[in-house]
Amino acid sequence: MNFMHDLIVPLVLMGVMGAVFGALLAIASVVFRVRQDERVGKIRAVLPGANCGGCGYPGCDSYADGVVNEGAGTNLCVVGGSAVSARVAEIMGVKAEETVPMRAFVRCLGSAARSPRKVLYSGIADCRSAVMVPGGSPNECPFGCIGFGTCTKVCNFDAIFMGPDGLPVVDREQCVGCGACVSACPKDVLTLIPQTSDVVVACGSHWKGPAVRRVCSIGCIGCGLCARVCPAGAITMDRDLAVIDPAKCTNCGLCAQKCPAKCIETGQSLAACAKTA
Repeated sequence: MNFMHDLIVPLVLMGVMGAVFGALLAIASVVFRVRQDERVGKIRAVLPGANCGGCGYPGCDSYADGVVNEGAGTNLCVVGGSAVSARVAEIMGVKAEETVPMRAFVRCLGSAARSPRKVLYSGIADCRSAVMVPGGSPNECPFGCIGFGTCTKVCNFDAIFMGPDGLPVVDREQCVGCGACVSACPKDVLTLIPQTSDVVVACGSHWKGPAVRRVCSIGCIGCGLCARVCPAGAITMDRDLAVIDPAKCTNCGLCAQKCPAKCIETGQSLAACAKTA
């Protein structure tokens, strides 16, 4: 009898204590519940769920919370574009902000045939590792593409692949402009430009012309001829590098025709490059 008493009493006490603590936890979950604005869930439902980080947030959940609680722009989802921007703005009860579709662009034409390598690199086949060599690059041109395809590995949309010349090629139809490749490139070879930009300078070198010619046969030599012939005044020179303002450029292509270095690409040359690759 004492044995049964010693067994049952602790079990009953434990059961009662469990019920009491459970009730307290249930009450606490209601009293201390953090109420989430229902708009967060609604915005999350209209986002594409790519979690690419192109909006500047770690993922779609964070972006939805940022729109509601931090005042983030309604037009930051690069994957969803203007359609998603309009729906997010509708949920927030504000006017839809303008969305400019962007795409990645490779600012380098310096393949191995055009720009020699100064060292034989045999380390990890990753651009971020290759820049650790003395001089910051295995290439003669310190501004050029290293060519190990790190950008292709971080793209979640299969929008970048390595061409036959060892340089990355961006599929402008697949690219959503998330900027993951831009962040991954240790040489800033990749940049984001508007989808409508068809005339672009495919070089990032700020060296003087003679110095450029010693390391690359197709780099910008800073002559400024493109800026002088541009009828729209869309080209300026930034430390011996031609820079095209997409807001002013009319995509006439005259600069590309006059460029002695042939480092300005047009929509036609870009399409031909992608087709060849």
